[in-house]
Amino acid sequence: MDSLSAVSKSDQNRALSLSTIAFTACFAVWTIFSIIGIAIKEELGLSESQFGILVATPILTGSVTRLVLGIWTERYGGRIVFSLQMLVTAIATWLLTLVNTYPMYLLAALFIGLAGGSFIIGVTYVSRWYQPELQGTALGIFGAGNVGAAVTKFVAPFILVAYGWHAVAYVWAAGLALMAVIFYVMAKDEPQLIAQRQSGAPPATFAQQFEPLEDIRVWRFSLYYFFVFGGFVALALWMPHYLVDVYEVDLKTAGMAAASFSLSASLFRAYGGHLSDRYGARSVMYWTFGFSLLLLLMLSYPPTQYIIQSKNGPLTFSTEMGLWPFIVTLFTLGFFMSLGKAAIYKHIPMYYPHHVGSVGGLVGMIGGLGGFILPIIFGMALDLTGIYTSCFAILFAIVVFSFIWMHLAIQVEERRAETGIAGTVGEPSEIEVEETFEEVKSAAGEKVLEDWHPEDPAFWESKGRAIARRNLWISIPALLLAFAVWMVWSVVVARLPAIGFDFSASQLFWLAALPGLSGATLRIFYSFMVPIFGGRMWTTLSTASLLVPAIGMGYAVQDPNTPFLIFLILALLCGFGGGNFASSMANIAFFFPKKEKGHALAMNAGLGNLGVSVMQFLVPLVITVGVFGAVGGAPQTTSEGTQLWMQNAGFIWVPLIIASTAAAWFGMNDIADARSSFSDQAIIFKRKHNWLMCILYTGTFGSFIGYSAGFPLLTRLQFPEVDALKLVFLGPLVGALSRAGSGWVSDKYGGARVTFWTFLGMIIAVLGVIYFLSNNQMAGAFWGFFMCFIALFFLTGVGNASTFQMIPVIMGKEIPRLMPSLSGDDRQRQVDRESAAIIAFTSAIAAYGAFFIPKAYGTSIELTGGPMAALWGFLIFYAVCVVITWHFYSARHGMLYDVELDSGKG
Repeated sequence: MDSLSAVSKSDQNRALSLSTIAFTACFAVWTIFSIIGIAIKEELGLSESQFGILVATPILTGSVTRLVLGIWTERYGGRIVFSLQMLVTAIATWLLTLVNTYPMYLLAALFIGLAGGSFIIGVTYVSRWYQPELQGTALGIFGAGNVGAAVTKFVAPFILVAYGWHAVAYVWAAGLALMAVIFYVMAKDEPQLIAQRQSGAPPATFAQQFEPLEDIRVWRFSLYYFFVFGGFVALALWMPHYLVDVYEVDLKTAGMAAASFSLSASLFRAYGGHLSDRYGARSVMYWTFGFSLLLLLMLSYPPTQYIIQSKNGPLTFSTEMGLWPFIVTLFTLGFFMSLGKAAIYKHIPMYYPHHVGSVGGLVGMIGGLGGFILPIIFGMALDLTGIYTSCFAILFAIVVFSFIWMHLAIQVEERRAETGIAGTVGEPSEIEVEETFEEVKSAAGEKVLEDWHPEDPAFWESKGRAIARRNLWISIPALLLAFAVWMVWSVVVARLPAIGFDFSASQLFWLAALPGLSGATLRIFYSFMVPIFGGRMWTTLSTASLLVPAIGMGYAVQDPNTPFLIFLILALLCGFGGGNFASSMANIAFFFPKKEKGHALAMNAGLGNLGVSVMQFLVPLVITVGVFGAVGGAPQTTSEGTQLWMQNAGFIWVPLIIASTAAAWFGMNDIADARSSFSDQAIIFKRKHNWLMCILYTGTFGSFIGYSAGFPLLTRLQFPEVDALKLVFLGPLVGALSRAGSGWVSDKYGGARVTFWTFLGMIIAVLGVIYFLSNNQMAGAFWGFFMCFIALFFLTGVGNASTFQMIPVIMGKEIPRLMPSLSGDDRQRQVDRESAAIIAFTSAIAAYGAFFIPKAYGTSIELTGGPMAALWGFLIFYAVCVVITWHFYSARHGMLYDVELDSGKG
């Protein structure tokens, strides 16, 4: 541990990031045969058994070599071993294109399998840079390099179809060789290796390194890893073939569906490491095995027909899992397998800190052998039974045995702890390790701000402002992307009929409205997540979740035969973006002092809201060009004969989401004082002003987001002769900028006064919209309609900022009255906690405007032939908001009159 005392954070990040990227590249090469193997099978006319052996051969080499590579890494260092391993593998991948017989393909595959040995090199290397309380998270992030399997399945089919399988091998070989050079040049030697060289001490002998392998616990961990990793690799290799045969999809579709499993079984490994640090690896393993049993039971059940004899004759029905339920179930299984992979490798550095290479190598070897053996067993079981789901039944049996063995072993450890009997000599027991987890988890990372006092001027100037602003500027792009994904259907639905989708106007409005419904509902839950999980972790997870609807949309819009139900599900999933706003605002509210809170929240929300405008400006442009080339898929031909790449509306956000997720994880902070349970926050449901502010914020933000969702389609339907899609982005742009730029007005003159005049202005603007729609045949009607809506968007932005400025001020007056026993820091902490919770909750309720406004348009058009009824309803609601604002807050008898009178004078 002494060798780690001088290690800087930048050195740790360098080691982790380089190792993770290198492992991702290696894993992409290791699973290359899952895609190009199908082309080689057709080229050589291989049997099923020959194909299975070819696909499994690299897995065998990558598994068997892990033990040796782990020991070499302990002796010679990860920098040199990792670089050489990648270089040799790259050469083997390139040589693959020069062979033409089955035996030579097998020989080349053996050397390509060295890519799989990269895992234990990285585990040994990364674990030496981190303290025990951080190793679970660090190794979880590194292990997420398993996503390389998804990279192969995502990209390789497109290259293969366009240029042939040789091109895949050339690209993968070149990428891995380049990574080998980068790693050797940029990586540093481990601090322990440097200390050993300086001291002149000889490295541990091979006999010493092999000593822990006598421990039965090591072999138990190996069995666990045989399932979570070996099963993952086996399914990653088996699924393209399975999907083509069972669901009769083409190779590209099969590759994408299998990639979703590889993605979930890889990316969430980082989260599994965090959970293992926080709750203990044993708890995570219980979750992994428990949920895996349920999911594998569902997947194991074969398509079955039932005949029941009734008095009216036989009743016949069948059970069969459809393609999309299968993909979702498999994705969920991958999630829990990824948690288990992280948990197992959290255990190893804790139990065997001086033998990570040998123990981790053995565990990795057994797990990797699962990836070799299981596909062969899957093929044999299919030949013997003829039942495709037999592969899942085999995994189910392995999980049952592993679960029982783990539980019995833990019971034995607990009895030993009670009676004082020691476990394995020289190594800690599982009970001791779990207690260690509890002792160190409070120190898990420098990202938690234990001492945070933004109201202290000295603290704020010396330290607080810089940290708060860094978190704000990371939060803003994450929130912008969330809004972009949330509202993307508002533009896409307007173009679906042109590319062959036969949906009615009512169905199109449903697609525009459903993200608002799910986003608003998710906000209710997201409102309470930051104090429970921490702002950094929740921002990371919620941003990463946007990948699911973005990628899903990219594939769904390419086929006019995609069922409407799939579009409904994807529209609901876009609500992930809507939910982010509640947690983002609650998080940022904790960082800033009262005097700057209004401006900070306005910046976060206003520039985040800008995502709607960015999306409405960017999507119409990117769908007209093949941004991603052959990888992005073929264009669609419109009814006018032009070509559109509608999939770009989803795909364009994917790299940005990945970058923003990484920025949140590495750059944001948690505030210790902000932590609280749901029950602590639930007190806001008893606050009258929570519900009043829900109404007012629905009038401002609900209008902004609802108009953003419905404006493009409404404009296209009411003024079909105008190419309005090139202009509609201006409304959300004006609304977002007015929110970001007007926060200071409320800070200076008072939020209640600004809100009151804002609602009066919105009433006048709606009357203007109604007037120009009623006279839409007169000259300039469109521009009058458009400018009135621009005014509405501007006013919603101002009102968004002013209502949020009101909340901390209201609670600053209410808490002393409602909780007189609190004083000083305790009172301020309660004010901040309730203010943040109310800000988040009001944003959740207001977000339903994204559903009700487009749906109100659709219903009004369906029942009356036009949107007038909906607009009159909006006007009446704004009048109610005017009365509430005046009566409770801005009138002479209102709560905020005196406060705002003083601020206005100031």
